[in-house]
Formats: sequence, C-alpha cells, structure tokens
Amino acid sequence: MTSADQATADDGRYRTLLAVSEAIISHRDLSALFHELAGRLQQVVRFDYLGVYLHEAANNTLRLHVLEPDEPNANRASLPLEETPAGLVWQTQQPFFLSNLAEDQRWPRLQERARPFGVQSLCWLPLTTARRQLGTLNIACKQPLAYDNADVGFLHLVANQVAVAVDNALAFQEIEALKDKLAKENAYLEEEVRTGDNFGEIVGDSAALRQVLKQVETVASTASTVLIRGETGTGKELIARALHELSPRKARTFVKLNCAAIPTGLLESELFGHEKGAFTGAIAQKIGRFELAHQGTLFLDEVGDIPLELQPKLLRVLQEQEFERLGGTKTIKVDVRLVAATHRDLAKMVADGRFREDLYYRLNVFPVLLPPLRERRDDIPRLVRHFTQRFARRMGRRIETISTTVMDALVRYTWPGNVRELQNVIERAVILSPGLALQVPLNDLPAAAEEASAPAVTLTDAEREHILAALRDTGWVLGGPKGAAVRLGMKRSTLRWKMKRLGISRPE
Repeated sequence: MTSADQATADDGRYRTLLAVSEAIISHRDLSALFHELAGRLQQVVRFDYLGVYLHEAANNTLRLHVLEPDEPNANRASLPLEETPAGLVWQTQQPFFLSNLAEDQRWPRLQERARPFGVQSLCWLPLTTARRQLGTLNIACKQPLAYDNADVGFLHLVANQVAVAVDNALAFQEIEALKDKLAKENAYLEEEVRTGDNFGEIVGDSAALRQVLKQVETVASTASTVLIRGETGTGKELIARALHELSPRKARTFVKLNCAAIPTGLLESELFGHEKGAFTGAIAQKIGRFELAHQGTLFLDEVGDIPLELQPKLLRVLQEQEFERLGGTKTIKVDVRLVAATHRDLAKMVADGRFREDLYYRLNVFPVLLPPLRERRDDIPRLVRHFTQRFARRMGRRIETISTTVMDALVRYTWPGNVRELQNVIERAVILSPGLALQVPLNDLPAAAEEASAPAVTLTDAEREHILAALRDTGWVLGGPKGAAVRLGMKRSTLRWKMKRLGISRPE
C-alpha cells in the first residue's frame, strides 16, 4: 500500500469515527445504533456480524445482547467466561482476534456457535467506560485472515465510543424501568388516594360529596338506621360500606342484598331464612341475611322493591330485633344495624299506598341524599383518572395521558347513569385505546341529547358559576378595587367563605 493509499485509508477511518460519534449521539436504542454502526463500519472494515456481549454479574457470565444483522437462530444463552475469547477480553481488558477459527481448537463452544453462520475470522474488543466494565464488542467475518493488528487498533477506538453509547443506553433503560415502576406505583397510589382517609373506594372532593361524607362520619358511630337515597349508579353501596367501616361493627360482617334482584316469592327466605320443608324445594334449613349480619351491618339495596305483604315482618325486625324463619316457630334474636338504599321516592310511594308509612319512618331515621354526578362535576376528572388506571392495570395497558378535549367532553356530559355509566364508558375507552392516550368514543355522548335532558340548574350551581365567572374575569384576584369581591358586591372574607363552601379553588 502506497503512502497515498494509506493516507486515504486513515482518512476514511477517522471519518468513520466521526460518523460513529454522530450515531452514538442520535440513538438511545442499541438495536438502532448498531444497525447504523454496521453501515458506517462496513465502509472501512470487513465483517458480516457485529455483536455485543454484556457481563451478567449475578452469575459472572457473558450473554449476547445485540447482533447486527439479527439472526433469530443465534444462541443467546449465557457463557461462562472461560468458554469464550470474550471472557478472556473481559478479564484482561485487551483486544483479541482469531484469523482462522477452523484451525483453532482452544474454544470448542465458540466453534459450535459460529459454525452455523460460516464465521472464520473474529475480533473481540473490551467495552469499558470510566464508570464500569460492560462487556465486549464482537466483530465476525466469514473470510479467514480478515483482521490484523492495524484493524484491531482502529476497532479499539471504535469500541471505546461504543462503550459510552452502550453505557448510556443501559442507563436510559434503567431510568425507563424506574419510571415505569414509579408510574405503576403512582397509579396504584392514585387509586388508593380518596376524598378522606376512611372512605375506601369513594373518589371525589367536591363540596356536594364532602357534605355527604360529613353526614356519614356523623352517623357511622351510632346504631341508627340509615336510608341512602340517590339515582341509580351514584354509589349507594359504597356509602353503605363506608358507614360499616367507620362504625364499631367494622370487625363483623357486612351483608348486602339487592331486593330488586330477588324474585318476590324468594325474598322472605333470603331475608329471614327458612326451615327444612317450609315450601316445595326447601330440602334443608337456610340461614337468612339478618342472621348472617348478626352484630354486623345489613345493607338492603332497592328497599322500595320489597312487596307490601313482607313489609310488616321487616318493620318488626327493625323495631324488636327478632323474627322467625319461614316455616319455623322459634323466635330468633339478632343485633343488626340496617342501612337501606333506594332510587325511588318512598314518600310518594307511601302517599300512593305502595309502601307502609310506619316502615318508611323507621327506615328514614337518618336520611342521606347522594348527589347525581351532574351535580358534582368537579369530581369527574378525578373519577376518569381513577377508572382509567384501574382498567388499564387490569387489562395490562399503559395509559399516561387524557387530552383536554376528551376531559372537557366528559365533564360537560350529564351522565344519566351517573358514576356507573362513567365507569362503563372508561372501561370501553381503555379497551379501544391502543397507545398511551385514552381514546373515548365521544360520539356515544351526544351533546344535543345532554342539553335536552339536562335538569334545571340548581341555585347552588348558578351561584358557583357566577363566582367562577367573576374570578376568571379578574384573573383570580379576590381583593382590591378590581378584584372579584368588588365585582360580586361582597366582602373579600365573604367571597373566601363562599368559595370554600362551594368547593372552588384556584386551578394550578
């Protein structure tokens, strides 16, 4: 080779080193990096395969991590250090090459691995940074005598740069793994974070919900009967469970029964049990829900569906804490705290003769009215995030973002099916979301239908919107001659009190 040819070759190699540096800067993914690296190096070095073996400290072995071009049949099992030249390079931190593998008998495992690919010449270079030893860079060629000392010197320079890239890529992978772990923990914690420390699955922080939860805390420690009223899907069972968990009975059983889900002829047996032979098909004694709930809490959902003929027996057990099983004569004493729930207007049913007045008053000792979701819109974003994370984990999905357009549409919708409808919509959305962003089928939430079916705005809602409008217009400045308090015609302290009462807080 003439001096001119040598200078040209050296120039090409230095240009390649610069190109390698550019590739390293632009790639975090090792597969993509090595794909570009192979293209650059092939201009100045002969090879058929470019690979990286990384050291596994747990068992002190080396394992093939990246291969370019990728070979699906390549053996990626870990190798003991003494069974491969890569182990020698790892231990000595010096490059090593073989000119003719077929004639070298020192590495039988290497021959076994290389034979299927027709490899004859190989070169191993240490991948080491100032921080740590990583493994080896392996270059292989199907031709014998492909490498000499000059090639090894150049490739050692390449390996030094590749080591930095591999170290950065591994660090990035570790960071991503930590971020993923933290995201999962955060999703878990977000699901666990609730309005109050003692309210389990209840999600929300609106003024309307806080008022309900304050009532729950007030009555929970007593033995009084509670009647939870609210539209279907508002979460009446969650409130009943919260009452039980906050009560002195929390260590005992919480028993529930949906009165609307049981056929009328079987409801008495479900509530009070039956004796063997009490009716056709009663082949054994059955314990009823009141007995099961002894010293605990019994939650009767849809209590308005209990037929008139069964209501006197329910009234008796509430008043006397005693009853007889169906077909039996033995009086059974129980200590049960009753929580009932209904979406019906029991007072109207009493007026219409469809519900006993004395039972209504016995149930209505402490009424709790659950607001529909449309009256606590501030809770919708939090509920959306809560259900999104719950269903994403259940389905093995990863959803990180919810667009403002989607969230605004969900907040505007009136949710006639309340929280249950929202939960179902989010579950479907998670199923339909292929990527990291939640995709909600907004066409299923027709705006026109919402407006047409929306109830009249309450006085509280109107006051809240009026205050919010003033705050937005004044840039959330409360006091001063141009503040919201002056615009609303009230004192600053009064405005603060109203904001607290209505659950208004300055957005972040």
